[in-house]
Amino acid sequence: MLATGLPLEVLPEPETSHAGAVLIELGIILLVLAALGRVAARIGIPSIPLYLLAGLVMGDGGFIPVSAGQEFLEIGAEIGVVLLLLLLGLEYSPEDLRNGLRSNWAAGLLDGVANGVPGFAVGLMLGWSPTASLLLAGVTYISSSGVIARLLDDFDRVANRETPVILSLLVMEDIVMAVFLPIVAVLLVGASLLQGAIAAGVALAIVALAFVVSMYFSRHVSRLVHSHSRELLLLGVLGLTFLVAGLADAVQVSAAVGAFLLGLTLSGQVANDVRTLLPPLRDVFGGLFFVFFGLLIDPRDLMPVLLPALALALVTAITKIYTGMWAAKRNGIGPKGRWRTGLSLVPRGEFSIVIAGLGVAAGVESQLGPFTAAYVLILAITGSLLMRFADKIPPPGTWWGKRRAPGSAPAADGARPGLPS
Repeated sequence: MLATGLPLEVLPEPETSHAGAVLIELGIILLVLAALGRVAARIGIPSIPLYLLAGLVMGDGGFIPVSAGQEFLEIGAEIGVVLLLLLLGLEYSPEDLRNGLRSNWAAGLLDGVANGVPGFAVGLMLGWSPTASLLLAGVTYISSSGVIARLLDDFDRVANRETPVILSLLVMEDIVMAVFLPIVAVLLVGASLLQGAIAAGVALAIVALAFVVSMYFSRHVSRLVHSHSRELLLLGVLGLTFLVAGLADAVQVSAAVGAFLLGLTLSGQVANDVRTLLPPLRDVFGGLFFVFFGLLIDPRDLMPVLLPALALALVTAITKIYTGMWAAKRNGIGPKGRWRTGLSLVPRGEFSIVIAGLGVAAGVESQLGPFTAAYVLILAITGSLLMRFADKIPPPGTWWGKRRAPGSAPAADGARPGLPS
């Protein structure tokens, strides 16, 4: 008590604010990513698998749980995917994409059948309902645009001859998702097929409108955001990107598809400037995306479903590789390029998690979430490594070399003189 007779109030000890906790966790995560990136560069492997494993360690059931920054990381992960696809779209013109879609529609059909049917069949074999099995078919069908876009840039393969083939297949998958997701969402709430058809029609109309804008009004859009000031240019491009991505997501079209189509729309000096300014920002938020994906996985839930997920991953990795090689061959790509195309389609990622998330939220199957997490983690890591060492892994045709008699001519490897690789 003070001399005045007034009671002395003991002030409570100051607590760390929520914002402070978020900043602390974010600082730790970024430092971990920096260290892992250095390790990956030192040993010559992609950084993405290490980022995924870091998220696994820091998630629920891991050794370093992250809680305060979860919401920020979720938003940062979405921004990372959007920036990845925006910059990938900047590398191509609308004419390039249109020609690719026209020449690869058959490969897109093969892609859907070869990679969706195994997922549906395994779901039924596990005793799941047809709706849950349909969701698993979507999980196994679609490759990860985010992972593949990042690795194509990391390995300096954006300018390769096979990259437009990879890109066209990824875009067709994303367009299929624009139809698939609204239909599945309607089925999960028990609505009619007519309502699902209407939702899919609206999604397709939005995608078609975006294509028209990118093909016929690209100069007007580029003129709108162009500025000689880097600050104003970034503000304009990022604002337009997030607006388009958000509107696309609101109508059940992937935000990544919206960003990709905007990238196609930007041209000329704007595209050149953005390609110079955005990569560092993309790399930071892209790293957060892969960490956040790992955070969603509880390691304790993986063990019961690990073996069936591993078997399905093996099957659908093979079917993806075959699909890519077949598509590349139809486009006149040589044996090495075909092999790189097939291996590049193996990674699964963000879309598979989104599809499974719909089923988990609706409660259609308790094992769908852990099964998808194990499946995606296996193929995200394996696919990243396969892309990294694609030129060092011999194609299947060379695995069974035939012994030849002394003096005989070497066996043909299927490559014709002058055929591009």
